[in-house]
Amino acid sequence: MTRICASWLARAATQAVGRAISEGGFQAFFVGGCVRDTLLGIPTQDIDIATDAHPDTVVELCTAAGLKVVPTGIEHGTVTVISDGIAHEVTTFRRDIETDGRHARVVFTEHVEEDAQRRDFTMNALYATASGEVLDPLGGMPDLRARRVRFIGNAAQRIHEDFLRILRFFRFHAWYGAPEAGLDREGLAACAANSAGLETLSKERIGAEMKKLLAAPDPAPSVAAMAQSGVLAVVLPGADDRALARLVYLEAEAGAPPDPIRRLACLGAPDSSAKLRLSRQEARKQGLLKAKSGDMTPASELGYRYGTELALDILLLRAAGFEAPLPCSDIEQSRVGARAVFPVNAADLMPRWQGVALGEKLSELETEWIASGFRASKDELLARKPER
Repeated sequence: MTRICASWLARAATQAVGRAISEGGFQAFFVGGCVRDTLLGIPTQDIDIATDAHPDTVVELCTAAGLKVVPTGIEHGTVTVISDGIAHEVTTFRRDIETDGRHARVVFTEHVEEDAQRRDFTMNALYATASGEVLDPLGGMPDLRARRVRFIGNAAQRIHEDFLRILRFFRFHAWYGAPEAGLDREGLAACAANSAGLETLSKERIGAEMKKLLAAPDPAPSVAAMAQSGVLAVVLPGADDRALARLVYLEAEAGAPPDPIRRLACLGAPDSSAKLRLSRQEARKQGLLKAKSGDMTPASELGYRYGTELALDILLLRAAGFEAPLPCSDIEQSRVGARAVFPVNAADLMPRWQGVALGEKLSELETEWIASGFRASKDELLARKPER
């Protein structure tokens, strides 16, 4: 019998939630990501619990045990139980009775097997008791050990229940799949055949899923499969993934952490900010990265104008796009620029220059100062200003 052992499982606050439900005469199993990640040796954050107790019963039992309960999704069978400040999502066993590719109508069930059947991938249909004993109703353990992302039952049927599962298929492969094994053939074929269904989803859902995918340590193989299957063209028309693998390699060389917006800029899709409903901050960053990675602004000036992080993003994108190495000297020059402080301010030029002329003169002197390698002093720059 497989067992999991983890600090989160042994935690008194978490055990208290399961105990409140089980002592009321109901089942309580940890499920999904917390079980999957623990089996893979990956740290886990979110704790999900599945139970045969109905939501109102969970509220009653946990409240009686002195725990705080928040009805976060009670209409779908989910409540959040706060124990010692830690959130635990508790959801009643469910089975789907009607789906439209975006939403499902569910009914509660008493059987964990039926609850497992409505999940997306076999590696996500693993449950564990409070003592860590793993329940595997659908035979997901062999897939997990092989790092094989496989739909539960008929892949096309799972996709028609929620078309977002197409993107989740690629995202889970990027995070958990074995790169050398490739993607599950049946799953990939079903994603390709049903990719048009993605157009029925909200831009927010698609954007959130794409950002999670692009945040993986190496999403390039999964994104390449998306491109080959036609899914990428549906999500981001005009995207080109050819430089992504090179970017990931350069990121590792430079010690740059994964960044989904940097990688999105690498794909170069027109209007991707709107397609994925990025936040204003994300859209501004992506627009800057795309614009500056296509010009030849010196590394030192990039550092001065945008700071070390954005300068490195731009340098990485340039090197990936041109299939060139990223010289350490460029990185160092960007850091030099980021530390530089323009020695002239508006007060130094007033009252001789005012209004628009003042701004133009400041810009002119700043350009001269940057061209000097940030070495020109305030006195040297001011000595160059012509008399009016």
